[in-house]
Amino acid sequence: MNTSIEEKFAPLRKGLLEFVTLTVISSDKVYAADILARLGVTEFKTQEGTLYPLLSKLRREALVDYEWIESESGPPRKYYSLTQKGCRQLEELKEYWHTMNGTIKNLAKTTTK
Repeated sequence: MNTSIEEKFAPLRKGLLEFVTLTVISSDKVYAADILARLGVTEFKTQEGTLYPLLSKLRREALVDYEWIESESGPPRKYYSLTQKGCRQLEELKEYWHTMNGTIKNLAKTTTK
């Protein structure tokens, strides 16, 4: 049975979900539905059942915080933002990703066919 590229990279996408979620939250205060919508048009499309536990984990780790903001279309909503610790974590993740990406590019340059 031939495994598809998407299946091979599924663990990588799952591992990067925290990174991309922090990236989305870093842009502005965001509501969970906004995060889902932004991820939904990418390779990181996810569901509420995955996002909400991740947001809880990020909050327990003091990487994100939230505030309740009144909504014009219903009850108040939790809007997430990065903490200072979350900003530092995101920068570390970006640096690590940059290093990993460079390593892969360098390996591709030096590999002979």
